[in-house]
Amino acid sequence: MRHDSEHDRVTLEVADKRDLPAFKQELQEAFSVALMDEIGSAPEQAIPSDDDIEESFTAPGAATYHVLLDGTRVGGVVLTIDPVSQHNSLDLFYISIRQHGRGIGQRAWRAIEARYPDTRVWQTFTPYFEKRNIHFYVNKCGFRIVEYYNAHNPLPHRPPLEGMPGDGDFFRFEKIMRQER
Repeated sequence: MRHDSEHDRVTLEVADKRDLPAFKQELQEAFSVALMDEIGSAPEQAIPSDDDIEESFTAPGAATYHVLLDGTRVGGVVLTIDPVSQHNSLDLFYISIRQHGRGIGQRAWRAIEARYPDTRVWQTFTPYFEKRNIHFYVNKCGFRIVEYYNAHNPLPHRPPLEGMPGDGDFFRFEKIMRQER
């Protein structure tokens, strides 16, 4: 199904600091659906945590955007952009659960790539149990799984996440946009 007409146009809009509480709530709602699908109930604590989201919003190089469908907010993304190395990171990404299955995520990813054409490598992480994300990043966006984090190879600089399915294991993905010179 193609969505290239003026109707159903996906764009990015810089998020204002005043928008961040609603952005955070919508992000946590989208993430909790995956957990409910996996464990059959809502998580006891918000995932990602408020602290993790705040850390992403305020990290050096952070760029936070709303994902818009025909000018209406339907998702959001937090990136970390390194203008020197051009090794950039997709830190948080969500599409409203009411908008799933419409190709919006893939079109949003293309808008992100278009906004940062000098990127050499994109990196992102997703939990081991999150099959929908794995499918999206590998099959729709062209990422490759490059590392598997588990009890024998823990996530660097992070304690294991408590109460996550799959023992809190994660994959790290990369998408090479252009080769190093």
